[in-house]
Amino acid sequence: MILLMLGSLMAAAEPVPRERIETFIRAPFSLGERLSENGVYSLLNSGGIEAGYVFETEPLAPLPGFSGAPINVLVVLDLEGRFMDVQLIEHNEPIFVSGLGQAPFHKFFEQYGGLSISDSIVVGTPYGDAASGSQLVYLDGVTKATASVRIAHESVMGAALAVAREKMQGLATAPPAFPNPDYDETLSWEDLVAKGIATNKIIKNSDVDALFEGTLWEDDDPEAQDYPDEAYLDLWVVDLGPKSIARAALSQDSFDELQGFLEISDNDEPILLIETARHGLVSEKFVRNTAPDWISAEQDGLPVALRDADLLVELADGMPDGVAMILRTDRRLGFDPSREWVLKVLAVREHGMFQPETGSVTLEVSHVTPDRFFERPVQITPAPPWLEALRNRQTDMIILSALLAGLVVTLGVRMNSFAAQPLFTPYRLVILAVIVGFIGWWGQGQLSIVTVLGVIRTAIDGGSYGFLLYDPFSLLIWAVSIAGLIAWGRGLFCGWLCPFGALQEFAHHLGKALRLPQIEPSRAWDQRLKWLKYVILGGLIGVVFLAPDEVDKMAEVEPFKTAITTFFIREWYYAAYAIFWLILGMVMFKGFCRYVCPLGAVMAIGGLLRGRDWIERRAECGSPCQLCKVKCKYGAIKQTGEIQYNECFQCLDCVAIHDDRNQCVPLILAARRQSRKVAAE
Repeated sequence: MILLMLGSLMAAAEPVPRERIETFIRAPFSLGERLSENGVYSLLNSGGIEAGYVFETEPLAPLPGFSGAPINVLVVLDLEGRFMDVQLIEHNEPIFVSGLGQAPFHKFFEQYGGLSISDSIVVGTPYGDAASGSQLVYLDGVTKATASVRIAHESVMGAALAVAREKMQGLATAPPAFPNPDYDETLSWEDLVAKGIATNKIIKNSDVDALFEGTLWEDDDPEAQDYPDEAYLDLWVVDLGPKSIARAALSQDSFDELQGFLEISDNDEPILLIETARHGLVSEKFVRNTAPDWISAEQDGLPVALRDADLLVELADGMPDGVAMILRTDRRLGFDPSREWVLKVLAVREHGMFQPETGSVTLEVSHVTPDRFFERPVQITPAPPWLEALRNRQTDMIILSALLAGLVVTLGVRMNSFAAQPLFTPYRLVILAVIVGFIGWWGQGQLSIVTVLGVIRTAIDGGSYGFLLYDPFSLLIWAVSIAGLIAWGRGLFCGWLCPFGALQEFAHHLGKALRLPQIEPSRAWDQRLKWLKYVILGGLIGVVFLAPDEVDKMAEVEPFKTAITTFFIREWYYAAYAIFWLILGMVMFKGFCRYVCPLGAVMAIGGLLRGRDWIERRAECGSPCQLCKVKCKYGAIKQTGEIQYNECFQCLDCVAIHDDRNQCVPLILAARRQSRKVAAE
């Protein structure tokens, strides 16, 4: 309840001010009018004509990143749905803010230029059958930050498609139908007419007169009044995209010219119009290779852009005699030649002699070409981002699963026998080396308080937790660690799965090998210092509410990003901070883990879910025996011999002592008593 109340105080994301948006627009373009409350603007060319749309992603697709805050990106689309520009506006992704730097993130967005929203764009590298030239378009991710760029990509595509649906309704967001090059049917002009492939529309003069009735122009066509029953428009419409139809309607020379044109413009659908009455299709002012002034088209209530193909039209024998022209439209702009569409023809009249006023009415002709002449490509729909991420790390996930399964079984079923091994410490160090090398530096699976804080912020903002799925490697470690809280408390993660914790343990063994003096706080100070990590955790949670944009900086109290994520390649002060804890670890056993780590505090609190006391104890533990307490480097055993599980790192030293007849005092005393009894008997 408190979280919700505080969350309501946080300001909702507002679009970036116009003045700042203008700084992202590159010449010769400029920012036009604001078109929506979501911060969508028109893009103007140098002549002041609308050339596209400008918008930011956060108001339209506020997908939270790993900081819990959305990644805000500026997108510029042209009128055909192609990306003209994509630029990063603002973000709080920890890996870029104070890790890899901003340059790789900015460079990632440069890859969108020239791509279309109808392309199947994914982040990653081709795998399996996808590598053999599929329709998928791959964007290169950023090493060590692939999850963040996947979230950014989903934001870009989500916002772009939202704008396309609202502002570019005629734009196809999926591959349109196109003529089947392998389909062949022997046809003649008579067949085209008989089978309804060629559409004919006759409109008489009287019909046009009726449309102008009651207007200024009702008496301005004497010919229509003198010959009311004659045709004003006698129009034939034929789709020449399918070769079988084009061959039946055109002469061989025109057919060959058309096929050459289609090879160059393979996205165009050619439409043949033949007009045998007195309308004439176009005015005297018409210019070839431009949009016809008297003709337009619609499909599903949306406009279809027509343009003269500028081709010689020589009709086949037996065709109607009249004015013929071939128009073209781009199927990528939403035109589906296999479904019904409407051709609109203007009937134009003029009133007056010196400065005539022009009026017009619209004549409509519906046309559809049978579906058998077309095929629709099987569109490869990109897999969900989480599945793409999983596939791209398939091998790593298999190895990680085997490693985690083996570790859980060993610490669960075989824990006592494992701890009793003479070479237990070398075995443990080998496992920790794998954790540092494979899970940490290679797999980038170092869990962090940043994820916890991101989840809290997402809960406050009411956002989606989908960002967790973009890093399946870390998510699996989270799942096993959380399950470990129920079985063992914090020990599974803090003692075995934390790469930085493993580095500190290596630092400790190095310090012992160098015979460095060890620093160990008194029992009283040890207990006091252990509360520090909870104070730090509380402070970070407070920052989430009070200054959410500063979370990534405050989270630098963890040296994980420096030591594991970037392998110490950062600004000197970050590297010095991480190295300080490792050097301190040589003389003070895992000081950061025990006293400072906020993630350790989370794990300790989560350890309250633990369902059992998994470390065996005896009545003599604590009194008279204090060996386990003395040997426990974590100070996790009380004076009474009880285990303080919220501070137990599952090192298994006390387990080994408990079962060792040469170390455990109660076992030694029991053995002596048995020996005396045998001797007495």
